[in-house]
Amino acid sequence: MTVERTFIAVKPDGVQRGLVGEILRRFERKGFKLIGLKQLTPTRELAEEHYGVHRERPFFKGLVDFITSGPVVAMVFEGDGVIVSARKLIGATKPLEAEPGTIRGDLAINIGRNVIHGSDGPDTACFEIGLWFNSSELVTWNPSDQMWRVED
Repeated sequence: MTVERTFIAVKPDGVQRGLVGEILRRFERKGFKLIGLKQLTPTRELAEEHYGVHRERPFFKGLVDFITSGPVVAMVFEGDGVIVSARKLIGATKPLEAEPGTIRGDLAINIGRNVIHGSDGPDTACFEIGLWFNSSELVTWNPSDQMWRVED
């Protein structure tokens, strides 16, 4: 596997319900390295660019309205296979279809309030990280247990 980065955002419903720590803990327990973290209320411009692929869809306005309705905690994680693993940790977009043990399966209420966003591929991750973070906001560091890890 290759080390890659992914973008994760705890949406306003997750922030307001006090789920940030629980979500962060799941990624850290999995072994992913947190290299970027900030809380902000997204501007309409940021939200529209983030959800730009859905611009022509009938739910676009609702997505933008929701993500700009309150604070979001934006994060960047790094690790081997982090994009695919993150998608598995997050679970299906529709919480009723998300498996128990996933973030959405355990914590989300409905598709409109599904707690978390995660990049769905390498190109999307690169775009989203660049959209939400300046390079100076990402911290490169080595975990103290790195010398104990076995590399394949």
